[in-house]
Amino acid sequence: MAAKNTGGSTAVQPNPESAAGEPLAPPPPAAPAVATETTVSFRPGLEGVPATQSAICDIDGNRGILTYRGYPVDQLARQSSFLETAYLLIWGELPTIFQLRDFEHEVKMHRRVSFRIRDMMKCFPASGHPMDALQASAASLGLFYSRRALNDPQYIVAAVVRLIAKIPTMVAAFQLIRKGQDPIQPRDDLTYAENFLYMLTEQEPDRTAARILDACLILHAEHSLNASTFSARVTASTLTDPYAVVASAVGTLAGPLHGGANEDVLDMLEEIGTIDQVEPWLDRAIAAKQKIMGFGHREYRVKDPRAVILQGLAEELFTRFGTDPMYDLARALEAAAAGRLGAKGIYPNVDFYSGLVYRKLGIPRDLFTPIFAIARTAGWLAHWREQLGANRIFRPSQIYTGYPERTWLPLEQRPLPT
Repeated sequence: MAAKNTGGSTAVQPNPESAAGEPLAPPPPAAPAVATETTVSFRPGLEGVPATQSAICDIDGNRGILTYRGYPVDQLARQSSFLETAYLLIWGELPTIFQLRDFEHEVKMHRRVSFRIRDMMKCFPASGHPMDALQASAASLGLFYSRRALNDPQYIVAAVVRLIAKIPTMVAAFQLIRKGQDPIQPRDDLTYAENFLYMLTEQEPDRTAARILDACLILHAEHSLNASTFSARVTASTLTDPYAVVASAVGTLAGPLHGGANEDVLDMLEEIGTIDQVEPWLDRAIAAKQKIMGFGHREYRVKDPRAVILQGLAEELFTRFGTDPMYDLARALEAAAAGRLGAKGIYPNVDFYSGLVYRKLGIPRDLFTPIFAIARTAGWLAHWREQLGANRIFRPSQIYTGYPERTWLPLEQRPLPT
């Protein structure tokens, strides 16, 4: 039974037809029934507190299984494409051949960004972080597509296509602009990942490299109610436009406690230096209660399933393009950590090997998190749609810890600080 819309909600049922006569997107599943309210104690960071019900992603942290709409992520990474996976996440079902063809075509047709957005990006300081540039650029889309019609299925589909299509173009454009170059226009003959690598590197993309990047995007596309996804749902609950929703999520992902850990993994490996220093370094770090970057996850008690897949992708990449001594260092660190931290359920997470993959692809280190954002846009949009389907604006309570009621004093009567 569908949950009742409350609190000024807007139910959205996007299902326009494609050129082939099939719906571009299947109708969304009925919203799950709302659970009865329970009283919970204060938990910092809302750890373990259910904030919503969702049918998008499930994590079995004890067995190391991650599913998107019921499909294991390892199957998707091996057999699907990022755009097919994005379709699955956003619309709820795998597309037919006609739906996928039309979705891919629409994304290709909307990759370009307005010259006004490119001119705006040229005003950004070259020293600025790409995540800040991406947040500002994503938010600016709301100025160019200002019509807000959350009840219109065509509006929903158009917004999804625009954001999936344009976010990679914005990331690549800022990379070239900060180097003093003009952005490269997208090419319609290239796949999603191939086109991004082409715009980023100004070179013809290697098919193997593009396929591995595409799999990386799948692995980062969704991961339940993390900080940026929660931010997206809170913003969506106000019924603002989807560009503000994604910009809000990008700003949250930019924080060092959320995105950027794969950059820190490379910094850590460089600090360790050589394989013979792995165990002494690790013992010192554990004794000092120092965080081991790329290890541990609040959701998993075993090795992150995405890390397992990424390690395989890294090995494939090194076989194709040559080895990386830092990978041997990473494997030695994982082996040493297993004996020291495995009993505590601390194993490599998605960040441990992803940075090595991006490094081998020639991607600048400060673009690792923007690539995370490219992928996670699919998950954010899936949660945006789901939030609209049974909306209630977020308004959690707080536990007040300040002064009791007191009387205002005129300025001359206020005591001076001691």
